[in-house]
Amino acid sequence: MSKGLKSKFKTVLLVLAIITGIALYIFYRLFYYHNVYIEEKSKLIYIHTGWDFNHVEQMLVDKHIISHTKGFEIVAGVKGYKEHVIPGRYRVVNGMSNTQLVNMLASGRQEPETMNLYNIRTKYDLVGILANKIEADSNDVVKYFNDSKYLKKLGFNTDNIIAMFIPGSYPLQWTDSPDKVINHMHDVYEAFWTSERRKEAADINLSPMQVTILASIVQAEQSMYGDEKKIIAGLYINRLHMDMPLQSDPTLIFARGDFSIMRVREGDKKVQSPYNTYIHTGLPPGPINMPDASSIDAVLHYDKNDYIYMCAEADFSGRHHFCKTLKEQNEYAEKYRKALNAKQIER
Repeated sequence: MSKGLKSKFKTVLLVLAIITGIALYIFYRLFYYHNVYIEEKSKLIYIHTGWDFNHVEQMLVDKHIISHTKGFEIVAGVKGYKEHVIPGRYRVVNGMSNTQLVNMLASGRQEPETMNLYNIRTKYDLVGILANKIEADSNDVVKYFNDSKYLKKLGFNTDNIIAMFIPGSYPLQWTDSPDKVINHMHDVYEAFWTSERRKEAADINLSPMQVTILASIVQAEQSMYGDEKKIIAGLYINRLHMDMPLQSDPTLIFARGDFSIMRVREGDKKVQSPYNTYIHTGLPPGPINMPDASSIDAVLHYDKNDYIYMCAEADFSGRHHFCKTLKEQNEYAEKYRKALNAKQIER
């Protein structure tokens, strides 16, 4: 090979090497160089049902997630994401490449949510918590909780649906439908109410629902000292057996819907509501909160005592004095009223 031909050959190889190098650099920049620039280490993004690729890209730009769109578009096109957008709640990490970002979104690998159910008073509180954890809004969620036919299939109604939810922490995905979550909680309920618990309920002549309703009252009366729960449960069961009104102040507060009330007045005892246990005997139509397992088990294993009355201790310790006679009850009730007056607690 002549010297001139060799020189041309080297030039061609050099040009090819440069072109190849440039191509590899572009490929690397497009697919593997980081394109996610955020101030935090990571950030949650939400891709809604019905969105197409343009919606996703615009959201990423608006939230300053990606700095360059062209590379993202090319990688998304190569990997088929443009035609298969998957809704969900995703966590993007600072420094992600287009490939990492598209792979995550295309896989549907969502960041899991956790629904914490503690200290829930009403089904509308529950609706708010659930709506805050899934894509469906509160209007969509509340329809399920107020749908009598739907709830009847699960063995509940609009008054007692909260009884189906056992307090705890539950994983879910943002795209889970209200129906899916409710049915999962129904499975949890069925698992909680084992054959042993159902037998214990039958042994005290109560249904699981009645146990839960009574447990909600016990829990409203005593949420600080677990050792009193069985005593309170026994007291109320004594009243049920006597066909005597439960006369529970927390049920009046629930009927009023004002949970800031610290002092029940005589007018409250006249409120027209099925939850007014001063004028109605038996249990109210549904729980007045979401009782936890310890409150339910306190009812199932209630203390067999002779107490009929109880009054909060005047030292505001959260404990109660239990009585067998109305005379004794009135004496302690007067002490408690004086303590309320001394602290100027009017309502």
